[in-house]
Amino acid sequence: MRRWLPGLLLVSPSIILIAVFVYGLLGWNFKLAMTDKHDEIAEIPGNFVGLENFTGIWSEERWGLSVRHAIVFTLVFVGGALVLGWFLAFLMEKGIRAESGFRAVYLFPMAVSFIATGVVWRWLMNSATGEHAVGLNRLFHYVGLDFLQWQWFRDPDWGMAAMAIPAIWQMSGYIMALFLAGFRGVPEELREAARVDGCSEWGVYRHVVLPMLRPVTLSALIILGHISLKVFDLVVAVSGKQIITDVPATFMWTAVYDSHDPAKGATIASYIVLSVAVFVVPYLIWDARKGKRS
Repeated sequence: MRRWLPGLLLVSPSIILIAVFVYGLLGWNFKLAMTDKHDEIAEIPGNFVGLENFTGIWSEERWGLSVRHAIVFTLVFVGGALVLGWFLAFLMEKGIRAESGFRAVYLFPMAVSFIATGVVWRWLMNSATGEHAVGLNRLFHYVGLDFLQWQWFRDPDWGMAAMAIPAIWQMSGYIMALFLAGFRGVPEELREAARVDGCSEWGVYRHVVLPMLRPVTLSALIILGHISLKVFDLVVAVSGKQIITDVPATFMWTAVYDSHDPAKGATIASYIVLSVAVFVVPYLIWDARKGKRS
């Protein structure tokens, strides 16, 4: 008892704070989502309605649209950041001049907030075309590639794919750092053994390097996945609270602060938490089992 008691006393303040301000508020949010408190002004606590809010929200057209936008954003953002980050790490791993300089350039966007990134990319992705074009459309006009001019995030079908471009720009450097650490962690003896066994350079990557990068890929997937599912500040900075770029987080903001509907806001927040848990919980289980095996 004497051995673990001092450690428990040291960490108990953080345990209490996390229990109250994380799990306690999560529980309060789920409780509110199961009530009919759709008016924040009324002082009544709301009656228990079970999962009625969770099922009823799917009948709203805006909710379905925001979920579709979140899925498109997640697929493009996660896929783009993984591919670009892996490719940049691969170039670094092959050895290029001024590697430290390139690393600093690629990692620099991580120091910028999503709000600042959104403000800059809002100008770059301005939807004006022709003589009135600015940003990237203006660049395409100067180089004679007017056919590439696009409405960007204002496109009704692929606007959320364009919205993922600033997020890819910001996070790909971080993913590059993860993959570069993974590449450098593969022992050179294993590569040499594969070459001695007759593997080509591509074979070395396919049979030795890439399999050993699976934990890094999984970690990157978890990090990018939970960022994409709760994205809010980037979307608001680029387009504001527009239906055409609506995601669950902006819908939740509108429900709570514009429509003054606490129960609906809590319902949307619960869905966001559950969607993030789908990514995070399996990873935590896998990491715990891996720790036991090692």
